[in-house]
Amino acid sequence: QVQLVESGGGSVQAGGSLRVSCAASGLLTGNICMAWFRQAPGKEREGVANINTISTTSYADSVKGRFTISKDNAKNTLYLQMNSLKPEDTGMYYCAARTTWFCTSAQRDFGYWGQGTQVTVSS
Repeated sequence: QVQLVESGGGSVQAGGSLRVSCAASGLLTGNICMAWFRQAPGKEREGVANINTISTTSYADSVKGRFTISKDNAKNTLYLQMNSLKPEDTGMYYCAARTTWFCTSAQRDFGYWGQGTQVTVSS
């Protein structure tokens, strides 16, 4: 059974940095796309970044140049390094996975989800 467990969220002032992690376990073998989504209060969940089996990455325009997605295959862990944080980055950050090499930013395409970790950026 696939499990995704996020950690590393917290509170930070605008301009600061945080790194969130997602520990993956279970039947995650072969071609895998992993992604970070976020959901702000009162808003829909949106794709932030994704990374495929060969480490090709994609980012939402709102985070390009500030966030970096990466993975450590040996540790089965996905990361999101967030720099130059803004108040609008506040939200619950979710890790997600789909068992295909092709990545998308649509939440409907992902079958595995973590419980989320809260990121709060104050001005």
